[in-house]
Amino acid sequence: MIAQVLQRPTLVLNRNWQPVNVATVARALTLLWNETARVVDPDDYQLYDWADWARLVPEVDQPFIRAVSQRIRAPEVISLRKFDRVPTASVTFSRRNIFRRDRFTCQYCGEQPTGDALTIDHVVPRAQGGQSTWGNCVLACISCNHKKADRTPQQSGMKLKKTPVRPTWNPVYSRHSVRFESWSNFISDAYWNAELKSS
Repeated sequence: MIAQVLQRPTLVLNRNWQPVNVATVARALTLLWNETARVVDPDDYQLYDWADWARLVPEVDQPFIRAVSQRIRAPEVISLRKFDRVPTASVTFSRRNIFRRDRFTCQYCGEQPTGDALTIDHVVPRAQGGQSTWGNCVLACISCNHKKADRTPQQSGMKLKKTPVRPTWNPVYSRHSVRFESWSNFISDAYWNAELKSS
């Protein structure tokens, strides 16, 4: 039980309260103990250092860590004391992320066959100098891929449903399936809706 609580995600904000990462409760408590971060109460935005946080008694439904002489609440949001930069995280170009970006949909006919019936198509074929990049790779069903063959969409008389681009979702949050309601005070609903659509 304690191990599960220690592995729960905690949203990490920079000094300006912008989301910059997701850490485990174990890491968040270490940052709190080292005075590198403070816990943010998502209801009233009050900040807590280690001593203040350790004095709070967990309510019945709140997850906690049992120490030798006390119970310590698991923080859901922390704010770093000094870090004020926003890391620029880019989405890795990979087969899995192309499937996510294109939502398991053929970019030529719009069908959503099973994963085995989808392939990665180079819009400008490699035989014509096309590269494996975000702007040149799309999902295509086997039928459309055979029809297009080693031609461009124009040469094959096929049209893309949308222009392929690098996705804009933030991988820092997208790799965590758990989302706490308290995080919505710091991450917009528009972002989370985009995340759900891209998953």
